Amino acid sequence: MSLRAQPTTTLNRPSSPTTRPWLLVFGALFVCAWSGNQFSPLLLMYRDVEHYSSATVTLFLGVYVAGLAPALIIAGAVSDHLGRKLPMIAAVAFGVLGSVLLAFDQFGEVPIIIGRLFAGMSVGTAMSVGTSWLKELSWPPHDLTADAGAGARRASLAFTLGSALGALVAGCIAQWGPSPQILPFLIHIAVTVPFLWIIAKAPETVQPGPPAPITTRLRVTSARHRRFVRVVLICGPWLFVACGLSYGYQPVLLADSAGGLGLAYATLLSVIALGAGAAVQPLARRIDSHSSARGLIVALITLIAGLMVMIASVATKDLLIGVAASIVLGCGFGIGLVSGLMEVQRIAPAHELAKLTGVFYAVAYIGFAAPTLLAALTPPFTTVELLVILAGLLAVSVAVVMSGSRKHLPGR
Repeated sequence: MSLRAQPTTTLNRPSSPTTRPWLLVFGALFVCAWSGNQFSPLLLMYRDVEHYSSATVTLFLGVYVAGLAPALIIAGAVSDHLGRKLPMIAAVAFGVLGSVLLAFDQFGEVPIIIGRLFAGMSVGTAMSVGTSWLKELSWPPHDLTADAGAGARRASLAFTLGSALGALVAGCIAQWGPSPQILPFLIHIAVTVPFLWIIAKAPETVQPGPPAPITTRLRVTSARHRRFVRVVLICGPWLFVACGLSYGYQPVLLADSAGGLGLAYATLLSVIALGAGAAVQPLARRIDSHSSARGLIVALITLIAGLMVMIASVATKDLLIGVAASIVLGCGFGIGLVSGLMEVQRIAPAHELAKLTGVFYAVAYIGFAAPTLLAALTPPFTTVELLVILAGLLAVSVAVVMSGSRKHLPGR
């Protein structure tokens, strides 16, 4: 028995009237994204001020992915079977617990490691469940004015804005504010706790299904859809390659030029890249097409242009060119994320929407490994040589996506 989006009834309406129930889920996804990215600008602080080794800082990054990747898949399966509300409440709770633990870094690396694990679980759960829930609430009878792509754009916007604000608050406090090891997390806790109550007011959109074996719940048959495999998954990892390079790797490469403002510069690049990704989303709506992969193609070509600008910034050690690179890479990320989610929502049946969304994000997040891979290959290669190779691989991906652009369209 498959699940279907449940029509609104008196049982699944929010208990307090709201004409825009999607805003409740938007806010919850926003604060969960904040919890994941607030740590990024603090990496330099943990290494240079807290004196953790590079290996330990890398562990802080890795354990986040260890929480995120399983949550993307498992939470999607749970929500497609049991409903959206309880997993999303859990996502918010994971985010709060993660920040509580991170605020206790004076007790050593263990609270940080466990806190990062919970942050990953929060983001992974929110991305798979929240994205699907937003799509379902951005459609009649919950939203009578939204177009077909509104859910994907709203989910992408919540993720990018939350990530940007998390980086901005934490980075500014780390560079200029008091108690950088504690205050950023206390602010996040204060903002997030109310959503444990707010998200419970959002209408449920999925009717719980009958008991089923765990293997059945985790099965995602739509992940074998030819368009998903041959078009969407080709683009996915490149989106987070762009993020990892623009505000994860580029600040390290330009650290000498930034001098004592390294934390501020890393924060600036994070906010600019994610802000550009958010600002470009109205354009992404116009670029996306039901009959081709035009949105994904434009995104990949934009990322090639961004890599070219980044090559110039690395070669010249110019901070302003680095800012320009983050803008272009952020635009490519924003267009690609919206278009990728819209492709997923066209491919997935209602009873697999959260699961397929989780698979898409899990594959896309592989791209965050790019900075680690590039660092491991330097030497024997130079950074510029590796970026040129990446641009070449991106060009190959463009060709592959173009070849399948109009093929295997859902419903045709």
